[in-house]
Amino acid sequence: MTTRMEGIAFDKRFFDSTRGQIVTLLRTAPATVEELAGKLKLTDNAVRAHLATLERDGLVKQSGLRRGPRKPHFTYVLTDEADRLFPKAYDALLNQLITVLKTRLEPAEIEGVLRDVGRALAADAPPGNEMSLESRVQTALRVLEAIGGAAEIEQHGDRIVIVSGGCPLAAAVSVHPEVCRLAETLVAEIVKVPVEEKCDRTGRPKCRFELSHKEAQN
Repeated sequence: MTTRMEGIAFDKRFFDSTRGQIVTLLRTAPATVEELAGKLKLTDNAVRAHLATLERDGLVKQSGLRRGPRKPHFTYVLTDEADRLFPKAYDALLNQLITVLKTRLEPAEIEGVLRDVGRALAADAPPGNEMSLESRVQTALRVLEAIGGAAEIEQHGDRIVIVSGGCPLAAAVSVHPEVCRLAETLVAEIVKVPVEEKCDRTGRPKCRFELSHKEAQN
């Protein structure tokens, strides 16, 4: 699917480009020029040039300062317009579906349905029984990205946590927080260890999935 904004096409080719990669990284979390340069293996000046173009196109803006060892650095975030680049057509449909289910099913039954959907989505992922945990986690990140998410891995001691600065199901989660069970089950089915969702649903929802401390060591 191709989205157009100000006459510019935003399709797979855009997201494969350097500017597209910057947009994807900023969807995960705000970042400074230095942080983006490190992740993209570019010079700071090259990143600044791309950011200037993205600012001109209304996709990126400066947002506050972050302290550095010598001087503060501007952080960059996506604009509201940039969110339109990502899949959102299903939001209204999913909200209506959950609303109807709530008139017909008990909460435990609705949760069961959502978990079944998560399992069904995970069934399309490559089988991971012979893969390492790290590889299975990377597969989970790719599946989340495919449904509109942009997550990354954080290591907290020996605990693995999948986090995102946004949520692919944000519009539904804001109204029906139990939808997080769908994503929790999706991730758990792929990584094949117990997963607990601890998503932040204050304001704009942000995903957080913690892999079982004990199982992740095996």
